[in-house]
This record gives sequence, C-alpha cells and structure tokens, in this order.
Amino acid sequence: MPRYCFEDLTPGLRLDFGPLDVSRDDIVGFAREFDPQGFHVDEAAATDSFIGGLIASGWHTCALGMRLVADGFILQSSSMGSPGIEEVRWLRPVRPGDALSMRMSVTESRPSGSKPDRGFVRFLLEIENGAGQAVMTQDFWAMFGRRGTPPLPPRPRPPEEPAPSDLPESEALPSGYLEDMPLDRTFDLGAHHFTRDDILRFARAFDPQPFHVDEAAAAETHFGGLCASGWHTAAAWMKRMVAGRDRGRALALRRGEPVVEGGPSPGFRDLQWLKPVYAGDTIRYDVTLTEARPSRTRSGWGVVSHTATGTNQRGEPVFRFAGAWLAPRRTA
Repeated sequence: MPRYCFEDLTPGLRLDFGPLDVSRDDIVGFAREFDPQGFHVDEAAATDSFIGGLIASGWHTCALGMRLVADGFILQSSSMGSPGIEEVRWLRPVRPGDALSMRMSVTESRPSGSKPDRGFVRFLLEIENGAGQAVMTQDFWAMFGRRGTPPLPPRPRPPEEPAPSDLPESEALPSGYLEDMPLDRTFDLGAHHFTRDDILRFARAFDPQPFHVDEAAAAETHFGGLCASGWHTAAAWMKRMVAGRDRGRALALRRGEPVVEGGPSPGFRDLQWLKPVYAGDTIRYDVTLTEARPSRTRSGWGVVSHTATGTNQRGEPVFRFAGAWLAPRRTA
C-alpha cells in the first residue's frame, strides 16, 4: 500500500530531501550524451567562457531533482506520472562537488474531473547547493491515484516499431549574434529513436518509477507498457538542438562567417508531456525562434526565446515547451 496517495497531498505539506552529491564525472557524462556544449564537457572551454568553469546542463539538474523526489517520495506514493511543468528557473549553475538538497511543497490539489481513480497535485520544488544557495526552482503538476478507488483499465499500448534505417540530421541552427537570429522560423532538429535499453538506463539513473523500469509492472498501469521518463524525452530534444547548433557553426566556418558562442538557458515554461513515449518510438523534434531581445540583467547579452515540439512516428504530438537561451550582442 503506498504511503502517499492523492488524499494525503494537501496544500501546505512540505518534505525535504537530500543531499545528493554531484561529481565532475556525473556532469560530463550526462552532457556528453545529451548536452555537449563546451561549458558542460570541457574544463578549459568552460574556464574561458563568462561562466568561469565547468557546470551541469540544466536538464541534468532537472534529472537530479527527479532522482531526489523519486528516492524521498515518489517511490512511496501512488504516482501516475506528470502532465507537465509550469516553470523551471535555473538560478545558479550546478558545479562539480556540489551537494544538492531539496524542499518540496504542495501548493494546490484537485480531483480529476474525468477520471475518478486519480487527482492532480501541484508542487513547488526548491533546490539548493551545499552553500545554501538556490540553484533551481520548479513549479509542476503530477497525478496520483486515489486511495480505495479501483484504477481504470490500462490504455492499449501501440505495437513496438523497429528503428528507422536512416534518422534525419538536425537542420543547421544560427550561431551568430542576437541581432542575426531569424525569428518566426521553424528548424527541423531531426529525430531520436527510443530503445528499450535506453529507456531503462536513463530511468534507473534518474526516474525509477515502475512504468519506466519494469515492463511487467508498466503493462498493468494506465500507460499500458514501458515508457520513457519525461526528462528523457526533454533531454533528447536538447541533444538534437546541440547537433543543430554544431551544424550551423560548421557551416558558418566554411563560409568564412563569424562564429560566436552562445550562453546557457535561464529556464523554461509551459512544458507539456502530451503522450507517452514508448520503447520503439521515434520522436522528431523542432524549434521555432520567437523573440530576440537585449538582456535586462547581463550587459552585452540578449535572450533568444523559442518554442519546441516533439512528434512521434504516428504524427502525434508528445512534447512541447517554451524556452530561451543567452546570445551575445554585436553591439557589446
């Protein structure tokens, strides 16, 4: 019997988790697979950047936050997954040697209006490093089963499909100054194929809920089969995004055009996991640049805003969010 069901998660409840130590190898290992920007994988390049040293990918920080929640709370609950994130703010970089601790507070709860076996709970997560400095906040919703209410039957799980023989490459993304960003244009980032083994490996490290790590248990849940952690779906988008930036940088060098390095992201909002990503799914990602404005807090830099989506091989949207990154200004 789960310790925490929907009825137990009332506004005002607070739980504390951690610490969780973060090593250099943790940071570099995650970044090499999903976010291989210089300030995440190369100490020398990171030292020469305005960041001043190696830092974790923001998506890695989110995954580590998921691990803290899983170990301290989720695995003792009737969790049914999350429909999405209202907002994440990356306030300070996570660096090698940091020890992360988390405070989790329930801010809102409501029963589902269409599915009597579950309810929705809104949380605020606040993560601090060992010095007591805030590094990330996360405002999100999650679903939990109701105590004593029979669960609805599992949804039919689509048949697993083999990996495509030829996955498309990311379209080249601009690597120039803030003033050069092509707005209102959608860039095709190519596709990522989710294998059973990759889903299990990511989930065992960061999100070991039964529907992500146990095929038999997953088949009995509302998902109807093994599916990827939402953070795995998001991290794969970042992998395709960096590949697009790398292609844009290489193209600019061939043309003899200036190549400038962008900065990290301050966060994102309105992230929605719309459908499960199952073993065998191939997700095609994109990004649309929507705004480029000078930063109000960092001289010489600007903020590039974007929207992003992921669509599976059946043409179903599975993922979308609105984010941003820092870009240098030509006038700096």
